[in-house]
Amino acid sequence: MRNRPAVGRARLALALAVLLGGGALTALPAQAAPAADGLTVQYRTSASGATADQTEPWFKVRNTGSATVQLSQVKIRYYFKADSPNASYRFACSWAVRGCAAVTGTFGTLSKPTATADRYLEVGFTAAAGSLAPGADTGDLQLRFHQSTWQTLRQSDDYSFDGAQTSYANWGKVTAQLAGATVWGTAPEGNDPTDPTDPTDPTDPPGGGQTLFDDFAYSSHTDPAISAHGWSVRSNSGGPGVPGATWDPSKVTFVSAGGNSVMNLETSTAGTGASTTQTEVLTKSMKFKEGTYAARVKFADAPKSGPDGDHLVQTFFTINDLKAPMADDYAEYDFEYLPNGGWGEPSNILYTTSWETYNPDPWQAVNQHSEQRTGYAGWHDLVVTIDDEAITYYVDGQVFGTHGAQYLPERPMSINFNQWLIDLNGQTSTTPRAYDQQVDYVLHVKDQVLTPAEVAAKVAGYRAAGTAFVDEVPAP
Repeated sequence: MRNRPAVGRARLALALAVLLGGGALTALPAQAAPAADGLTVQYRTSASGATADQTEPWFKVRNTGSATVQLSQVKIRYYFKADSPNASYRFACSWAVRGCAAVTGTFGTLSKPTATADRYLEVGFTAAAGSLAPGADTGDLQLRFHQSTWQTLRQSDDYSFDGAQTSYANWGKVTAQLAGATVWGTAPEGNDPTDPTDPTDPTDPPGGGQTLFDDFAYSSHTDPAISAHGWSVRSNSGGPGVPGATWDPSKVTFVSAGGNSVMNLETSTAGTGASTTQTEVLTKSMKFKEGTYAARVKFADAPKSGPDGDHLVQTFFTINDLKAPMADDYAEYDFEYLPNGGWGEPSNILYTTSWETYNPDPWQAVNQHSEQRTGYAGWHDLVVTIDDEAITYYVDGQVFGTHGAQYLPERPMSINFNQWLIDLNGQTSTTPRAYDQQVDYVLHVKDQVLTPAEVAAKVAGYRAAGTAFVDEVPAP
């Protein structure tokens, strides 16, 4: 995020095509195995076609025994046939009553492949998932996985799949282990989960999914929880913005809106650099890379007081440091709203920009951007996903732009919100004026690509559970 001179910008158009398969295949329901030691697993699918862009096995685990079960000792395996020998897969949790942060997913290879299975997804739980009392169940575990290339999956030849099962029922074609012993279901022939020759058990790769979520429920910019939760409220001098402007932490406040606590960033000026105060909040750690980033942000087209017209920038972005001009390990991914134009634009415009690198002097930039010349005043759901092939930006659930693999990050980044003035040319009055940008929440899910609907469900789950903050993302 920096001051940039006007440069030529080309409009990017995106066309997405998703191939969906034919109707669901009808199959006889599998017979569930007896519930030894008091566990049963129920299954349903929300992607019932013979082919799909992702497989969606949903589970409930029920304790039918007489003793409490620690979920951290439970493992579920869903068996499937890889679509090609070299296919790789990614796991995601869309929603879980116990919280997606407490659910893990890893992939393994069967030691004895069959016609319907040579891989498995193993679902587990962290200690945060808690326990199951006798008669209790986990509630929904709405899970999914897809090829890392997002190529269409064939589900109809998968051992554990049943497209006809769209309501929860006991399902014996998944297995459950309790403290290492198989207590539910039947694995594909010759592939008992406790088989000591299975080479993937101790070395399954991590499935990602560690999450940062913040509801911004703080009392003020001096609340010690802000720093404890890894945020910095900027006070140091420097760009971007007009020369002589300061960054005022006291102008970052927390107010109630729509029943939620939201963060308010106020930027003001009286037409001079010395009278200009700007605001920025950023993570202290650069530890965020691939995955999903989301925030609900309220942009403003007009000041809350004083005359309008300033060349304002309202933002949500990720960034790391430029170690040298044109350094190839630089990365930045921006949502930037200009309510009154700027950078050569005459009126409001929203940019999304993916940066490879730049040289500040003389100016040279390597980036790709998308743009929309229209007003965006009000609340908007902003999502950007970064996988190993592309960067995709969404605004209010719709694709805004997709940028190429050459702009993928080489190093982790911080997460930032700021509001600042490009220059003082848009409004030359010396009458004081002030602008607000508000942020409802921020979410990052490491190494997992979520749809905007899945982002909304995950946020709703945290709020329903009364969780205002969680940070599981490990330091780099």
